[in-house]
Amino acid sequence: MTRQAPLIAELVNLATAHQRGGASVRPLTGEDLTAAFAAQLGERTGAALRAVPDAGRRLGELAAELRQALLAEHPADQAGRINAMIRKYGAQPYLVEDVGQPFHLHFHGSGGTEVEALGGEFATALALIVDGYGPGRFGRCEAHQCEAVYIDLTRNGSRRYCGAACTARAKTAAYRSRRGGGTT
Repeated sequence: MTRQAPLIAELVNLATAHQRGGASVRPLTGEDLTAAFAAQLGERTGAALRAVPDAGRRLGELAAELRQALLAEHPADQAGRINAMIRKYGAQPYLVEDVGQPFHLHFHGSGGTEVEALGGEFATALALIVDGYGPGRFGRCEAHQCEAVYIDLTRNGSRRYCGAACTARAKTAAYRSRRGGGTT
């Protein structure tokens, strides 16, 4: 589940955010989305993803579903969206022994393409995060001009920004505000 969390956030941010890190960005679609997201995956999974017909459209739909689940206002809505994704993608558990790793569970979807496999895996990862950490571990970056999402797996649940750059920007803006220097 911890391995999938940054991938989930990255897919959602690539395909749905219009502002990231204080700058306007164009959400990726089509082949651009496929190429950018495949680069985040292992060689074999990335190649399988690039081979999916219409992968960019499918990834965009998956990203929109994930964003709705991550940013659901109420825990019951969040659970409902995650459960619907688990059903839609037919998440099936199975044990895998990776090189140098002990056996561990994977939850690929039972659909026909790598996108559906990722959909099942990502939906189950979100369910496990809610089960293990609680429903309040997903959010939208609180930095100015950033719509990126994050998944908070910290011990104390204190994450409020999508990454180090937005954390630094927010801290700098708060410091300048306290010192009377305005904001960035």
